[in-house]
Amino acid sequence: MADNPEEPPDKWTDSQVSTWLRSIGVKENYIEEIYKAEVDGQILLSLNEDYLMSKISMKSGPAFLIIQKRNELLSSRQKGKEKNKQNEGTKTQSEQKNIKKSVSGPSTKGKDSSEQNPFGDQAVVKDTQSAPGQFSPISKDDCKPRPFDQDAINFLYVKHRVLQPESGAFNLIYPCHEYKSFATAALLDRTRLQVKFAREVLKFATGCMNIRTNGTIHFGVMDSKEDAGNVHGEIIGIPVKEKDIFVDALDYIDRSVSSDKENVHRCVRPPRFVEVMDLESLDKRYVVEVDIVSSIHIVEGKVYRVKLPNFKESTNKVEFEKELILQRVGSKTEPVNDKDISDFYQRVKDRDSQRKEAEKNQFFCAPGLCQDLGRKLTMLMTSGKRFIEQQKWFLLVTNKFNPEDLCNIDWLLNMNLFCVFDFDADSKISGLCSKYLQHHTANMHFLQNYRIPNGMNIQEFTNQMHLFDQTSWIFCNGRTDFRGNESSCDEMTWIKTKMTLLRESVSLICKQILPKGVFQVIFLLTTPVEKPLLHTFYEFFTDMEGHDDIICICESEENFQKWQSFAEGSCGREAVDNYSVVGMKMSHVNATLLRVQPVNACAKKHLPVCVKGTCLFETQVEEQMFSLEILTVDHCDETKEDFIDEEKEKIERQFYRGAKVTWLNFWLAEHNFVGNIIERDAYNDTLKILKDTLKNNADRTSVMVINIYHHPSSGGSTVARLMLWNNRKELRCAVVKPSQPASLVAEHAVELREYEEKDPQRCLPTLLLIEDTNKEYLDDLRNELEVAINTKQVQFGTLCFILLSCRRCHDPEKRCKESPLHNVSVTHKLSPEEKRKFAGKRQALEKTYEPQFILTFVLMSEEFDKGYVEQFVKHLLEDIDRQSVVTRLIHYVALLNTYVHNSFISQSHCEAMLALTIHLERFRQHEFEKLLSDQAKLVFLHLKDDKTHIRSIRIIHPIVAEEILQQLLGPQQSLGSLAMDLLCDNVLFEHRFGREDYLSFLRQLFIKRSRISKGDEYDSFFSPLIEDMYKHEGSPEKAIQLLEEAFHRFHEDPYFAQQLARLHYTYENFEEAKRWAETAAKQMPNNSYILDTKGQVYRKWFQAKCKEMDNNQKNAQNTADAIETALKAIECFQECERAANNDLENINPSGYFSEVEVGCNLVKLISSLPVFRNAANGHSECVRYLLTDYIPKDIECSWQPFHDRLKTLHKTMQDALEWISEDLSYFQTDFGSDENTPESPEEKISHPLTWLSKKSSEYGKYFSEAFSAGPLQHNQSIPTKVTPLQKRMIIYHLGGGNITTILSKLTEQRDSVGLLEKILSLYPSNPIKSNFGQRDIVNYIVTQISLKCLSPETQKVASLKDLQALSRQFPSDKKKCLPSALFLLTLLFWPEDSDPNHDKEAKYEIVQSAVEHMEKSYWTKMKDIPQRRKRIYTHFFLGNGSGLDKFVHKQRFEKVTKGLPVSEKRLKWFRGEAWKMPEIAKMLKLVSGWTENGKVYLEGPRKKKFHILPMFVPSVPYSNENVTFYVGLTFRGPVAFNITLKK
Repeated sequence: MADNPEEPPDKWTDSQVSTWLRSIGVKENYIEEIYKAEVDGQILLSLNEDYLMSKISMKSGPAFLIIQKRNELLSSRQKGKEKNKQNEGTKTQSEQKNIKKSVSGPSTKGKDSSEQNPFGDQAVVKDTQSAPGQFSPISKDDCKPRPFDQDAINFLYVKHRVLQPESGAFNLIYPCHEYKSFATAALLDRTRLQVKFAREVLKFATGCMNIRTNGTIHFGVMDSKEDAGNVHGEIIGIPVKEKDIFVDALDYIDRSVSSDKENVHRCVRPPRFVEVMDLESLDKRYVVEVDIVSSIHIVEGKVYRVKLPNFKESTNKVEFEKELILQRVGSKTEPVNDKDISDFYQRVKDRDSQRKEAEKNQFFCAPGLCQDLGRKLTMLMTSGKRFIEQQKWFLLVTNKFNPEDLCNIDWLLNMNLFCVFDFDADSKISGLCSKYLQHHTANMHFLQNYRIPNGMNIQEFTNQMHLFDQTSWIFCNGRTDFRGNESSCDEMTWIKTKMTLLRESVSLICKQILPKGVFQVIFLLTTPVEKPLLHTFYEFFTDMEGHDDIICICESEENFQKWQSFAEGSCGREAVDNYSVVGMKMSHVNATLLRVQPVNACAKKHLPVCVKGTCLFETQVEEQMFSLEILTVDHCDETKEDFIDEEKEKIERQFYRGAKVTWLNFWLAEHNFVGNIIERDAYNDTLKILKDTLKNNADRTSVMVINIYHHPSSGGSTVARLMLWNNRKELRCAVVKPSQPASLVAEHAVELREYEEKDPQRCLPTLLLIEDTNKEYLDDLRNELEVAINTKQVQFGTLCFILLSCRRCHDPEKRCKESPLHNVSVTHKLSPEEKRKFAGKRQALEKTYEPQFILTFVLMSEEFDKGYVEQFVKHLLEDIDRQSVVTRLIHYVALLNTYVHNSFISQSHCEAMLALTIHLERFRQHEFEKLLSDQAKLVFLHLKDDKTHIRSIRIIHPIVAEEILQQLLGPQQSLGSLAMDLLCDNVLFEHRFGREDYLSFLRQLFIKRSRISKGDEYDSFFSPLIEDMYKHEGSPEKAIQLLEEAFHRFHEDPYFAQQLARLHYTYENFEEAKRWAETAAKQMPNNSYILDTKGQVYRKWFQAKCKEMDNNQKNAQNTADAIETALKAIECFQECERAANNDLENINPSGYFSEVEVGCNLVKLISSLPVFRNAANGHSECVRYLLTDYIPKDIECSWQPFHDRLKTLHKTMQDALEWISEDLSYFQTDFGSDENTPESPEEKISHPLTWLSKKSSEYGKYFSEAFSAGPLQHNQSIPTKVTPLQKRMIIYHLGGGNITTILSKLTEQRDSVGLLEKILSLYPSNPIKSNFGQRDIVNYIVTQISLKCLSPETQKVASLKDLQALSRQFPSDKKKCLPSALFLLTLLFWPEDSDPNHDKEAKYEIVQSAVEHMEKSYWTKMKDIPQRRKRIYTHFFLGNGSGLDKFVHKQRFEKVTKGLPVSEKRLKWFRGEAWKMPEIAKMLKLVSGWTENGKVYLEGPRKKKFHILPMFVPSVPYSNENVTFYVGLTFRGPVAFNITLKK
């Protein structure tokens, strides 16, 4: 490009591409990366934004710029080609002036082509040929000259803008203009420069004075003689080192004019230096202008002669030419010919009279009409409506405020200010920021804070910056009060250091955070305008693709001039005038805008207090609690009646059409502006539970939960919000914003509870609504609140928080039955009373609205009857144009709304799909709705995000969406093809705004499985869409094609590869499943879930191979392949285990479970071979092969690669079983029927305890002779000739192989006593001398304790002393002890009251040492998982007995609490209610201790402290008290239950 500007872009080399990138302002580091990637012209034409961002690691702003400039380059060359065809001649100067070669900002024609075609503008590339002419990145727009005879302080020029052509005398008052580029002369030395300047000024001045016209000569503007690629009148500017050079040059007047010198001095004004702003360079340049004012009282009757100075190089002196009389002739200054001099003198009087008349007319012009600035301001701020939109963001750009103006900013305090670009460094001390902070909260930022860190997406960035929660105050030019290195700087330094940061900030906000239409930019100019502010306008103008949403408010016309001169070049004089309010005092602006705001200015808010009064709730305090939407006593009271009258029908209609209920709906109903909102039966049920909860109950806890379970879109949210609304005067009420972390919500909730209350012990309870969050979030929040209350030392039993959880589910009535005291259901089914209410309300509404405007209410009153919905949709779609783009949009939305809960498509996406181009923002919504068909208008619900105010659409109800989806499909289109069309729609997929939400919904559509625990109807193995596609189409092919396309569309996302692997192995396409699993694992080699999927591929493959062999004779040869597959599966599961153990944030035990499953099946296959099955001692041979070096000849060669791995199978399976046993020992759930075990993406082990017992038994069976020799039938004795290993395996088979399976005997109903006795019979009679390993000792002792618990009278159990003696064989180094061994030490050596002191001391030391190491093991096991997700399990309690009789297993409590529902049973245990039951209290030993600084202690020997962990932290008294409690024994150590103050 640099070498040959004529060369077409597709012929450029990589070096020429780099040159072009520099010309458009791309950073050097990006250029180097693109150069390294060998991007030449051909590749440049194929680039898209995704490639630049993913492969070059480029930020979105520069990537967008490159694609935009590339497309504009191609377009300009195409236009040049077409123009050349019409006119082969060269351009004239006037044509050249009007050409705009603008590549400095995005096109205003809407979407860039990269959005429509992700692979770039290929079509344009093919059709575009090179066009002659130089490509220039400079914009050549028209501009106005400086106002005549006025100072240049508030005026500037922009380089490359173009003034009107040079002119002659018009009306003598309007100045004529002459341009001089002065490019060469400006570089001359002082003398030569002054001579040249004086010559041109005197020549022009005397020419103007002699014909009595005003004029201005401009130096630094291209004239017609010097065309170096510039156009006539183009502003270039000249460097000015010393201004006095030009001022002093006018001293030549005295030497050049022989008479009337003083008059010439009076007419020739001193030079004015107008700064030239260059957007591409930091060089400081000026246009030097000299005004000539030919006032009649000075020039009357005179003719001016001049001797023009000239510097003669030959003599190196200044010489003066022959005296001349000069005059303006057209646009030139020429001498009067000798023959015309007489005539020239004769016409002096005529020229004088013309000048007199012109000056007279100048002062007697009719005064201009006064603009209606109030109406103009109102229309601009309201977009032509009656009121300013509440759901619109405003961006304020301002400079230093005058002190008197700070008293008139009430209008700003009510606005939704997204951010403020503040150029006043003192703003936080004495400016607008300090005033704003007296009323609101704001986050102080600098421009550099708007750089997104690598790896962070937009949503994470906005959350981190709290951009939608609090105003972002951006100090653009330093901050005086800030101690960091952030000082203000002069204009040029700012441009050098901060210009790029400003550009990135504006681009980020306008192109990625806020879509067009949801925000407006206000330039509030209160003091003289400087360059940085002008740059800010330019960046907004280019990034917003126009001026429609930019408003300028300026009181001073002088301050406005500089702004105007700059802005007019970008958007034209008319646009600047139409979108600017100039000359209106700030107090008038304030009063005018307060009238059109929907709420009263600075309205006061109040909260209830515990003494039944109210307190003032400061706005800035409310904004600091941004994780909560707080409901005040006088909520919505600030709304103006005019606004209510205007909007009430629209608000009511939106609600009954299906929109979410708002507080304004309740307020309107409460104040009788509209009819009452129906109270469902569920409301009264919830209210009753709430009242019961509020009653003074000694058993209640600080945090109570009420659950509302509801069918989707059945009104559950309305019930919950009505509960808050009606209780806002008695309780403190708020809605939790679920995007905020639970810890932050808890912090803000505690602040809300204690706000303006004297005593934390006596505060009103706070009612918190949590909507559509999972149970984990609710549990996290509950836990955080309990910890916070505990930290605040609020008395136990004080009700602090009521969590009102509103969650969708498909079986709300079933959930209600589980816990009727805490759960409420809301369904589509109406009770007789509700039917009566709905019928009456429907009649009332239909008098005001057409049925289609209250559609959701009509469907609700029909209970969403399937037949009614079907007929409604059938009638709706009768005349629909199935081929139209709007119908396709309806179909896409229906697909998403059917399969993805709470999904929507942003209006910005819809506009892009409908190819909507909007020229005026105020008509955006009208134009969009005009494009929709009647059917779309009926079923689309227009939403606005509460937080971001971004518009979106969804179908009025999921049931309607599902019916529309089915009826629109018809015979021609399948579900799969529709999903494929949606996935491949480039316009939607590539559209920038709302992209993260849209792509998230697409991912959920293809990947997310339904879960009953998440409120879905059933548990699915794939996403419901994929499963329905298989049902409808009978084969997985379409689903596979869809997921493969999604894999590529989502940049080879490994989770799509994982889904493909799962889908393939489900339908036994194992080679493909293997390929996709390996693809996923290659990208995420440390993800345990993906490694689990890889293992499942081989596991299912192994099962399929075994199934094939079922009907065939098995031998070593035909089983080798299956064995290799099984071993590969085990290897994958072991990788999964390692990855899961290294993952500190997730729980995934699936690898261990699957390894055992595959191992059992593999041993089963091996033992079924004839070589092991047919011989008399076949099974013994199998065990011998697996456990020793022995290899039968029949399998020696065929299984050569497997022998070593098969012989370790026994050990790896045992290790996996032990890991599972240990994990369950720590974290068993309390009730087997409601076990909440971790779950991998593949399979869920619903009852791990049962599974472990079964698999342990199976494992023992395979590695002993149990099923061949049959020695273990009931009541049969064990053979005497059994090896220790065989005995161990028999013990495993009987259920004695690990601590968990042994303890599970305590809960089983079958003959557990007999089994435990048989297990004990397999151990040596004197185990102390048998040299047991740790695991054997543990299993033996636990079997003894379990038998004692089941049969207290038995004589077959060893004494406590014998077991203590045996336990001394555990390693003396406690670090080497198994957790189960440490647990047993705490049991066996827990001191008894009857023990001598020295025994107690020894025992306490053993227990203390064991507990210390148990605590370490516990935290290793826990990783970074929240404790509430893995609650420690209590195996035994300390009872009133002695010896082994003092251990009470928890199963004995089950008889007492057996009849209670699971959730209430858990509540009673974890909240301490069960301990008050006399049956339980009788079993347990009440231990005395004390609390100190919130910790519980027992007294050890010699009055040593023995710390006991409280099981329920809030029950610990905050003061130092004597207490009693029960002791539970866990794998973390002893814990205290039912802590009570000692009486």
